[in-house]
Amino acid sequence: MARTALTALARRGEELAGAHYERLGFTVLARNHRTRRGEIDLIVCDGRTLAFVEVKTRCSGSGHPFEAIHPGKQRRIRLLAREWLAGAPGARADELRFDAVGVILDARGQLLRLDHIEAAF
Repeated sequence: MARTALTALARRGEELAGAHYERLGFTVLARNHRTRRGEIDLIVCDGRTLAFVEVKTRCSGSGHPFEAIHPGKQRRIRLLAREWLAGAPGARADELRFDAVGVILDARGQLLRLDHIEAAF
C-alpha cells in the first residue's frame, strides 16, 4: 500500500477512535501530538481520566491491529506521555492510563470493527 494510502487509513482510524471517545464523554485534548521522539495518536480526558491512546488501523484481512503495539512502542508512548505532561502542568486527572484502539475497515474505508482496551499497557 502506498504511503499516502497508509496515511489516509491511519487518519480514518484515528477519526473513528476520536468519535468513539467523544461518545463515551471524553474530550479530545490532542490529536497526533508529535515530538522528535515520536507521536501520540490521541490524548483524551473526561475530567476524571486522562488517557494516552495508541490507535492502529488495518484493512479487513490484514491481521489484527493490536499485533503492532509491541513493548518498544509501549515504552515510547510512555516516554512521550511524560514529556506531554511536563509541558502541560494544568493537565491533571484522578486516573492516568494508556489505551489501545484497534480499527478494522473494509475496502471502502467503512468501519467493520473497533476494539477498545482501557489500560492496555
